Amino acid sequence: MPVVLTVGAYKFFFYSNEGAPRKAPHIHVRGGGGEAKLSLAPPCEVLENVGYSAANLRTIRNLVDDNKEILAGAYHEYFS
Repeated sequence: MPVVLTVGAYKFFFYSNEGAPRKAPHIHVRGGGGEAKLSLAPPCEVLENVGYSAANLRTIRNLVDDNKEILAGAYHEYFS
């Protein structure tokens, strides 16, 4: 489970077994009492959510948008 980025309480990561068969680029985030999965393809969408409020998800989506190059680059580099 490579952690790509940590911002405050949030750790952004992907599961290393998600590359076979290849899934659409996405990132998981955990911290602050929840876990979510968000797409990296525009527009950033919440694919799964356990425990985050709407306000938390807005913050997380903004963090994904602000760091999309880093997150998508790490995803593609790892699974290529």
